[in-house]
Amino acid sequence: MRKLGKIFYCNAAFLLLALLLAGCAGSKNVESKQTSNDDTAIQTDEDHNDNEDSNKISKDESEPTTGLEESATVESDDTSSEKAKNEEKGKEDDVLAAYSSEKIEYARVWLQLGPNQEIDELNVRHISAGEPINPNDDTSASYPEDVIQLAGSRLVDGSVTYHGNGDGTIHVYNVPLRWDSADDLDQGVMREVTENIIKNKKTVYVDTGDDAKIKRLIDIMVIH
Repeated sequence: MRKLGKIFYCNAAFLLLALLLAGCAGSKNVESKQTSNDDTAIQTDEDHNDNEDSNKISKDESEPTTGLEESATVESDDTSSEKAKNEEKGKEDDVLAAYSSEKIEYARVWLQLGPNQEIDELNVRHISAGEPINPNDDTSASYPEDVIQLAGSRLVDGSVTYHGNGDGTIHVYNVPLRWDSADDLDQGVMREVTENIIKNKKTVYVDTGDDAKIKRLIDIMVIH
């Protein structure tokens, strides 16, 4: 009986030990599975966050690119427009490129100050400083500087007498194209009249004018 009791107790001890070992192993498996599941969930969240960050970065990077493309398009359009304007300006400048600056000046002065624009001929005369304002009277005062006299082919076209200052302005002298006879004038009257012409000269800024009209005047210009 003692021997059977010992055997029973030994078997019971082995059985209890086996149950304990089985329980520990099961607990480890559950813990390992739980840890694995937690790691998988963490990794999934990280991947999701990485994908969101990647999508956000891609979106942020794409937006400035669109702005740059639009800016580049606007700049291209502006450049084309500016180029067209420059080409058009170049064509306008070419209209007068074949003419001297002196002829262009004469035409501009007449275009701005000429009494009659419907002329068939533009006559240009150079008068040197010291020559009498009224060439028909010895008592006339003389020009203090070189002048240019512009006139049409007819008396009714009028005239413009001026001195170019070289800075875009001119001195304009109010000199008639034809003088009346001085026979009936008192002594010294012509001197006074011509001196007043000098004193009352006006400084005028000359506009660039219309190139086509200037070209027409140059084409009918006669320089004496």
